[in-house]
Amino acid sequence: MRIGMAINYSGGFKETVAELADYEKAGLDIVFVAEAYSFDAVSQMGYIAAKTERLEIASGILPIYSRTPTLLAMTAAGMDYVSDGRFTLGLGASGPQVIEGFHGVPYTAPLGRTREVVEICRKVWRRERMEFEGKHYTLPLPAEKGTGLGKPLKLINHPVRTRIPIVVAAIGPKNVELTAEIAEGWEPIFYMPERAADVWGPSIQAGKARRAPELGELDVIAQAALAIGDDVQELFDLGRSMAALYIGGMGAKGKNFYNELACRYGYEKEAAQIQELYLSGQKKEAEALVPRELLEKMSLIGSEGFVRDRIQAMKESGVTTLNIAPLGRTHEERVKLLEKVRELAS
Repeated sequence: MRIGMAINYSGGFKETVAELADYEKAGLDIVFVAEAYSFDAVSQMGYIAAKTERLEIASGILPIYSRTPTLLAMTAAGMDYVSDGRFTLGLGASGPQVIEGFHGVPYTAPLGRTREVVEICRKVWRRERMEFEGKHYTLPLPAEKGTGLGKPLKLINHPVRTRIPIVVAAIGPKNVELTAEIAEGWEPIFYMPERAADVWGPSIQAGKARRAPELGELDVIAQAALAIGDDVQELFDLGRSMAALYIGGMGAKGKNFYNELACRYGYEKEAAQIQELYLSGQKKEAEALVPRELLEKMSLIGSEGFVRDRIQAMKESGVTTLNIAPLGRTHEERVKLLEKVRELAS
């Protein structure tokens, strides 16, 4: 089981990256850099590549709508080059509030676009001349949609790797099925190992039935907050604000993927109440309604024995990369947590 960590995009980035060398020595395998509507992830990943030697670097995630498919491929090839082959391209559809609100791009056909983006990226990395005719992307652009002067070009540079790993963030049944079919890795959110088979199992199996052998086994990347001790129970509450934000406010009524996931986990009543309160501005009240069981089952917060058991549950459910958020108060405490989880996972 690989150990990963996500970098916070909301501030203190240089300070966080300065600590990565110690995390790398402590056994961190891969770092994920998010891109919401803050600083772009690519400049930060390039900075990480210059400051580390062994650590794998992944976008977690780049939205498929805010860059053209070929630019995504060029960016991945460039990141793979500056990192000496340590890059993983994490992709996702994001949601309509961000894509239409911040980028001004219609949020249409996320599944179809994801499939075509992946196909185009792999053609670019193989340095094939870019001729692609899909439902959502056509290259070169046909004359009736442009000047008619487009040429079928290929990437000038020879990439470090012609097959850069692709991870797709997905939680909906059809999106998860697509991911299991076409991607090297799958990154869900709010992962509960006890419910994973019921919620996602049929989608994973359907996708794997069409999976190309050269893709290998699907890398399943699960996120979990980490704290080890007999007096860390209050840290569960640190996850309430994020859970309430996603379940209640990350999307409109009837178009909130995270709220739908909470319902599929069996928390239909709580999900409806959290959304109602959050959207009406009662955020603290919404946070209070986040089920304790949800916070416990998707975390690694508790005694060493509890954390060991939770890691085992993750493994048995199919998790191959554990993406932790160590909750130590100091850098030294976070390094020790990383060393400990590395030991428990092995």
